Amino acid sequence: MRYRLTFVVGLALGYVLGTKAGRERYEQLRKSARQIAQNPAVRNTAESAAQQGRQFAGKAYHVVSDKVGDRMPESVAGRVRSLRERSAQSDGSDDWGTSRT
Repeated sequence: MRYRLTFVVGLALGYVLGTKAGRERYEQLRKSARQIAQNPAVRNTAESAAQQGRQFAGKAYHVVSDKVGDRMPESVAGRVRSLRERSAQSDGSDDWGTSRT
């Protein structure tokens, strides 16, 4: 209950502060966020993190599949196969539009 109360208080506080800041402040924050997202250093770091995540996921897939083996339900195994096939046939970008370099 304490966490719900904290959440509701935070939500109300954010709403009040947001309405007082107004549209100009919102647009200013949005512009700043866009500039940060378009920064080449930020984009390179995000690409590196995504690439490392894919590598770790691939390693984890093999470790888990070796340990689980045939005990995995066919519905899950079929879903994994379809995802792997889809990624193998893709044009080099994922669902979020980032390249797999």
